Amino acid sequence: MALTIGDEAPDFQAETTQGPISFHDWIGDGWAVLFSHPRNFTPVCTTELGYLASIEPDFTSRNTKVIGLSVDPLDNHEVWEKDILETQGSEVKYPLIADTDFNVSKLYGMLPNDVSGDPTVRTPAENGTLRNIFVVGPDKKIKLIMVYPMTTGRNFDEVLRVLDSLQRTASDAVATPAQWQPGEDVIIAGSVTDEAAKEKYPDGWDAPRPWLRIVPDPKK
Repeated sequence: MALTIGDEAPDFQAETTQGPISFHDWIGDGWAVLFSHPRNFTPVCTTELGYLASIEPDFTSRNTKVIGLSVDPLDNHEVWEKDILETQGSEVKYPLIADTDFNVSKLYGMLPNDVSGDPTVRTPAENGTLRNIFVVGPDKKIKLIMVYPMTTGRNFDEVLRVLDSLQRTASDAVATPAQWQPGEDVIIAGSVTDEAAKEKYPDGWDAPRPWLRIVPDPKK
């Protein structure tokens, strides 16, 4: 069955540009963003990795690690990192997984189980399903899955926005409305009773409907 939100993120061991890792141990007690791309030296992904490198400190400030993945070997990763720096102006400092045996790609349901052989002879189109983002929480559960087509660059600012929402839910039991941005009003989660909400929000809340309880962003 395909992975979905709430499932445990499969643990794995892998070689990366920063040495071998065990995924759950690498995450530690924070959050993680695992994102994959079809092949190195592809134009859209080059812009993505460069932009993500430029905003990595924004993830770090949210106690979140970033890690990339493709089926390319380590030496390809290292050469491509130089291209990214030269063309995008940002140095990739987060690790890139060399998933040359397709193990992680299969564990996360991104490539079929019957894929085998030399990863360097596969075309980006053959790896087109490797355009995923997984956000994993400290409990090692999947909190978000995003899948993009090959021709559309991913919006990592949106990943940050969702991460902010997820972290508010985890710490303050609130949900965020459509088009929400940090600092804007939030909604008391439906799982929170009025009695419990009164303890956390003694000044009350706006309620245009009993099931729509609006309060200021607790992190504002």
